[in-house]
Amino acid sequence: MSPRRSRRRKHEPQRTCVGCRQVLAKQSLIRVVHGQGGVRIDLTGKAPGRGAYVHDLRSCWEKALKGSLPRSLKIELTDEAHQELEAYMNSLTDEQNG
Repeated sequence: MSPRRSRRRKHEPQRTCVGCRQVLAKQSLIRVVHGQGGVRIDLTGKAPGRGAYVHDLRSCWEKALKGSLPRSLKIELTDEAHQELEAYMNSLTDEQNG
């Protein structure tokens, strides 16, 4: 074996979209967090609380809001929180334009 070490790539955290179950880089997903202030979207990815990740695709949000998001956050969504998340979902497109 050569004394040289091969260069390692920097570790990139991976997360699973709760809508489609696809594993991607953490940076490419949107974090929804349940913390002291209730359920909210965490664009920084650093807010305290239990988090779940969703693609920025409307189709993933629709699936997530049907049941996998509350299950991942281990809560029941209030009507108010559900409406806020639906409002965010409605601002998204159906699919990403490459």
